[in-house]
Amino acid sequence: MPRNPAKPLAALCVLALPLTACGGTSAASDENVVTVYSADGLKGENGDGWYDQVFEDFEKETGIKVEYVEGGSGEMVQRTTREKRNPQADVLVTLPPFIQQADTKGLLQKYAPKGVDQVSGADKAANGTWSAVVNNYFGFIHNKKELKQAPTTWEDLLDGKYKNKLQYSTPGVAGDGTAVLIKAMHDFGGEKQAMEYLEKLQANNVGPSASTGKLAPKVDKGELLVANGDVQMNFAQSKSMPNLGIWFPAREGGKPTTFALPYAAGLVSDAPHSENGKKLLDYMLSQKAQKQVSEIGGGFAARQDVKATDANAIALTKLMDGVEVFEPDWDDIEKNLTSYIDAWKEATGN
Repeated sequence: MPRNPAKPLAALCVLALPLTACGGTSAASDENVVTVYSADGLKGENGDGWYDQVFEDFEKETGIKVEYVEGGSGEMVQRTTREKRNPQADVLVTLPPFIQQADTKGLLQKYAPKGVDQVSGADKAANGTWSAVVNNYFGFIHNKKELKQAPTTWEDLLDGKYKNKLQYSTPGVAGDGTAVLIKAMHDFGGEKQAMEYLEKLQANNVGPSASTGKLAPKVDKGELLVANGDVQMNFAQSKSMPNLGIWFPAREGGKPTTFALPYAAGLVSDAPHSENGKKLLDYMLSQKAQKQVSEIGGGFAARQDVKATDANAIALTKLMDGVEVFEPDWDDIEKNLTSYIDAWKEATGN
């Protein structure tokens, strides 16, 4: 889901010149390094995100430096695919259905991190290639200042007041954009009905966006009234963007719905630093790191035995109250994603 365009934070060498040494030494030759390719959302723009804390603590405890590259969910899988013959990443973190896609492409190797037995079966691969490290849910955002009353239904968004004031990220490129399709197909009862609705919605849509994360500042400023997002990212952003409100569209007369959209991590096949990758996966699922998921990251712990009681955890529980959570058929979505995206392009003219 490119919330931000692909941007290396510590891994400029890895990103720009994946097959070439920088300064005479490539990251792949450094034994005290682990390279993470990740969907964005867990690293704070001000160095205050869950990744910031976890990577800092991990490096202090192990002496292993984390090289970090981020981009959209699909983008990170595409990059790992291109590098399949000469892998540069050790750990891949992305969202469904892209983690399933990575598994199908043979990009992940089996590894059971310590603590994975405490992760729900729906949040990890049956074949042991990936596990959720941070749980999350799909949602929408609105500008609380401009909209005194938040929209509640999909049908509300067809109102003329949202013309050129509504935007959602691009399905197939962005994980949260793909989630718009998944939720619409569920709520409207099928692909055809969802595409008919999204065709109507296009009259108000600003247009495609490769970055979900870039939509939140626009909503906060009032440039947009409504956009898509996800609970973890938007909750974290709301600390510095006070006008953001999170909501979950319902069908007219129905209940608001959402579905789990976890950050899922796996060990890359033939990773240059497999042992370091295993250590990082173990650390991400440790009790210590999992307790920081809500407190620092604004997300939900992947481990069922971690019961967060911090202020963020309480606020997140309240936010989800009354929202019906459904479970998508990820195997079907992974298998038919291309046809769903093609149907969306045809319906919207994108």
